[in-house]
Amino acid sequence: MTIRLPHGTYEPRTEPASFTAGGAPLASRTVFSAAHVVADPSADVSPNSPAAIDWDATLAFRRHLWAHGLGVAEAMDTAQRGMGLDWPAAAELVRRSAAEAKAAGGRIAAGVGTDQLTGPTDLAGVRDAYEEQLSFVESTGAQPVLMASRALAATAAGAEDYLAVYGHLLRQSAEPVVLHWLGPMFDPALEGYWGSADPDTATDVFLKVVAEHPDKVDGVKVSLLDAGREVELRRRLPEGVRCYTGDDFHYPELIEGDEHGFSHALLGVFDPLGPLAAEAVRVLDTGDKEGFRALLDPTVALSRHLFSAPTRFYKTGVVFLAWLAGHQDHFTMVGGLQSARSLPHLAKAYEMADRLGLFPDPELAEARMKSLLSVYGAER
Repeated sequence: MTIRLPHGTYEPRTEPASFTAGGAPLASRTVFSAAHVVADPSADVSPNSPAAIDWDATLAFRRHLWAHGLGVAEAMDTAQRGMGLDWPAAAELVRRSAAEAKAAGGRIAAGVGTDQLTGPTDLAGVRDAYEEQLSFVESTGAQPVLMASRALAATAAGAEDYLAVYGHLLRQSAEPVVLHWLGPMFDPALEGYWGSADPDTATDVFLKVVAEHPDKVDGVKVSLLDAGREVELRRRLPEGVRCYTGDDFHYPELIEGDEHGFSHALLGVFDPLGPLAAEAVRVLDTGDKEGFRALLDPTVALSRHLFSAPTRFYKTGVVFLAWLAGHQDHFTMVGGLQSARSLPHLAKAYEMADRLGLFPDPELAEARMKSLLSVYGAER
């Protein structure tokens, strides 16, 4: 059997994914998957309406990730934070997921931001918004991830303002947090974060925040798609502070590391790659770096495709693959974001994922791909 895709004819696999839940806990690396949310397709909403979430399917996907040994990074940009998921919905998501994590024995971290702010503000307003979310996330038992703030980027006059706001938050935090540096390729509103558009200057400010509060920083999450900069940055971190790669282009080499160290992981691409990624890290746990790379290197082409410019719309491909894999019954997204990628882009993602053997039921994936082609009037 073949399927005619916009870019040509393809013969799908027939063997299901070979990765099963369970296995030894991941040991040598701490690995989080930034998980997507499942929209409620029956809700009568518009692109500007508050998010309508299918809670059962959303939480089931998190149990899937925990079952394979991954941690869940909740309410991050993969969950459409700032792209359809507002703070009330994000807070409910964190509350429910944290409770589910306790029941499942899974690890969870959750994003802390300032997205409850809806208009112009000042530094005190930014600080107060951060504090409100930090207090809430801590109350759920999830580990806080201090995300980059659009409001702070718009309000801060320079590096000193970033140092003051982050310093205040770290002094307030009850336990060590993860600091998240999200590059403008993921969110254009974050251009010039840390007070400078020069990446070297920005890196110095970021590291100064860490150096002044090493006891309050579990790690830093770097999403700049610049492997060289990440390696340089992680070598400058204080001892005991981890680097969590957020580089969806170079993650195998960064997680493997070099003679000076390695990166842990907090990645959006580990949403569709979760079972395979967990198996790869278990291989790495045995000291088999070649085996680790043999599993993970072939996935990079798919990841680069999903995260191709405009990078911030990678969520569409992530949710599309979750639908094809049977983790949800529909391809509907919060804010109507399922329309953010073209049919050729999605068809290529299907083929690449199928070649990697990611689908538990290849026949279901093929049938759903054909149904999408039919909706677009492209079935042949």
